[in-house]
Amino acid sequence: MSDPLFSVKDQVVLVSGGSRGIGRGIAEGFAEREARIIITGRDQSTLSASAKEMGNEHGEVTPIVCDVSDRSAIQQLVDKVMDQFGQIDTLINVAGVNRRMLAEQLAMEDYDFIMDINLNGAFALSLAAGKHMLKRGKGNQINIVSLNNDRPLKGVAPYAISKAGMGQMTRAFAMEWGDRGVRVNAIAPGFILTDLTQKLWSQPTMKEWGLANTPLKRLGQVEDMVGTAIYLASDASAFMTGQILFVDGGMSAGLNWPIDFGDQ
Repeated sequence: MSDPLFSVKDQVVLVSGGSRGIGRGIAEGFAEREARIIITGRDQSTLSASAKEMGNEHGEVTPIVCDVSDRSAIQQLVDKVMDQFGQIDTLINVAGVNRRMLAEQLAMEDYDFIMDINLNGAFALSLAAGKHMLKRGKGNQINIVSLNNDRPLKGVAPYAISKAGMGQMTRAFAMEWGDRGVRVNAIAPGFILTDLTQKLWSQPTMKEWGLANTPLKRLGQVEDMVGTAIYLASDASAFMTGQILFVDGGMSAGLNWPIDFGDQ
């Protein structure tokens, strides 16, 4: 028996970066539960193919091309969604990029590229959708942040900075919008296997390190994000806002060190 406390049926859910990876996994999870899904991405062919594949399984999924580093494109996106659906119940900010290199090797163009998508784009989209939510007096926003919100990883300084900013954005909007019916929370994924990260985590050294430092002894799948996202978008989390939930297999719980404790 389904529990209406966790229902997202008929919600209008806008997922930025929803054509692949974590965004697609979350979008598909909502579609399976009869939400009305809009996914965005920068590449028309990837976006359309993903929407078609999801729609064939779970009903119509609407693709809208949007580069979140383009402020005018963000406003056009929100206007299209409002014209077609009349409301946005849940916004999920997933779109993000990264470039791995030491800080002194970065050009400012690298920094700007990451910040414009990960933080500035998320801020602009949250604000554009949030204004409609505030008028309606109801809405949810879910920001996808990172393990870097707990401790930054070496070699991804701009990414870590962008996600830290996104975490504070989550709390700031929660403070400003809570008394007007809009909740804002965040999910911090652990190391998740996607098409883009599969090559990295297939390296024996990386895999061994990841498994050693994850108490659940496995890397995450995109499907592992769905339950938490559904919870945050549903009435089950009605008294929760401004929170960052780490869905990381326990990695942020502590550090594993190479001491043999035998059979204890």
